[in-house]
Amino acid sequence: MSTPFYVSPQQAMADRAEYARKGIARGRSLVVLQYADGIVFVGENPSRALHKFSEIYDRIGFAAAGKYNEYENLRIGGVRYADLRGYTYDRDDVTARGLANVYAQTLGTIFSSQAEKPYEVELVVAEVGESADGDQIYRLPHDGSIVDEHGSVAVGGNAEQISGFLDQRHRDDMTLAEALKLAVQALSRDTNGSEREIPAERLEVAVLDRTRPQKRKFKRIVGAQLSRLLDAGAGAGAGAGDDAEDLALPDEDEGDK
Repeated sequence: MSTPFYVSPQQAMADRAEYARKGIARGRSLVVLQYADGIVFVGENPSRALHKFSEIYDRIGFAAAGKYNEYENLRIGGVRYADLRGYTYDRDDVTARGLANVYAQTLGTIFSSQAEKPYEVELVVAEVGESADGDQIYRLPHDGSIVDEHGSVAVGGNAEQISGFLDQRHRDDMTLAEALKLAVQALSRDTNGSEREIPAERLEVAVLDRTRPQKRKFKRIVGAQLSRLLDAGAGAGAGAGDDAEDLALPDEDEGDK
């Protein structure tokens, strides 16, 4: 009878972490930025139906990089958790921190279980506050740990390089147009340092806008509205950013979800 091959627990966990990281790295990067009136989500996504960003609850948004079927299951679970908690207690009891803790428990359990492979996903859960001081952004890697982020965060294939680019240039008081321009610049940088152009039709953009009068602060920016915002953000002139931000605020039929 042959002796079973022994793998130390440390090596087994390291192998699982490497497996998950490689899977996440194959996906396109995305960024989440604070700006003066809320939080903006920006990513390269050629699909119009398979979204990287979604609304979870009134003030809470969700972003994910990695395998779509895995993070879609997590998104649906998050919506159910939020709806049940809001119905059972109060809508104000649904928070990004509470949701991040639920996701952390789920991801941590899956990562440490030898019965199934680790999820190849990295999540961002964000909540917009009444003021910028109340904004919350949490990053959840594949192993279920929670990282409290401030200002900006990048996840996905080229996240480390993008994060360095954003850290040097991001300001919390940026207009929406300025934040969107910075996000696109960061996503356009390849690993070798060269830049490429990302057309508007390949961008997925959404905001949590604290100035919206509705309870639900999540809104997608699409179509002509996105194109006008990108053009205004790229233009010179002191008032370009403010004008572009105004373009993004009106509600359109293109949907909050």
